[in-house]
Amino acid sequence: MDGTLVDTEPYWIAAEHEIVAEHGGQWSEELAHQLVGNPLLVSARFILDNSPVTMSPEELVEELLRRVVLQVRDHIPWRPGAKELLFELVDLGVPCALVTMSWQSLAHAVTAALPDGVFAAVVTGDVVTHGKPHPEPYLVACAALDAAPGECVAIEDSATGVRSAVAAGVPTLAVPHVIALPDIDGAVHVASLEGMRAGELLRLFG
Repeated sequence: MDGTLVDTEPYWIAAEHEIVAEHGGQWSEELAHQLVGNPLLVSARFILDNSPVTMSPEELVEELLRRVVLQVRDHIPWRPGAKELLFELVDLGVPCALVTMSWQSLAHAVTAALPDGVFAAVVTGDVVTHGKPHPEPYLVACAALDAAPGECVAIEDSATGVRSAVAAGVPTLAVPHVIALPDIDGAVHVASLEGMRAGELLRLFG
């Protein structure tokens, strides 16, 4: 979701900078980019290990989420082509799932801005035991859609997300955003979702 459907990475990075600064530290883009795609508690522990912030990991996640959700409720920056592709798939009767390491509060803030029923399933980081790059999030989503992993297509913008989908056996479209993606076996790389249509997905993975 973050970086694939919506461009919320700047919101996350701004929240990280603010919280670290409020505790007398400094944050950097280099450190922030190491968190892209990670489960939130993993990211929180990384921030605590690299800053003077004294919250618990759970408290830090909740504070990060609070700030990002406020930003999203004010303005959702959709990624180019993502919403258009989603709506086309839904119009064609293709069931879609949202698989994100963000927690339910942020996922709900995003899905609330979409028509009811756009996502047949929503899998968030606070409802799975193992986050990305573990395959569990995608396996849970496939089960919720009553579909075999090989019958689905994942769209991901982070290396951890791509590895999660590939490990689950889901054909994967890798679309880099904040950071470049390494070549990962099992993924097809494209520069952007802008102009991407259902027919192109079928050509790539059919």
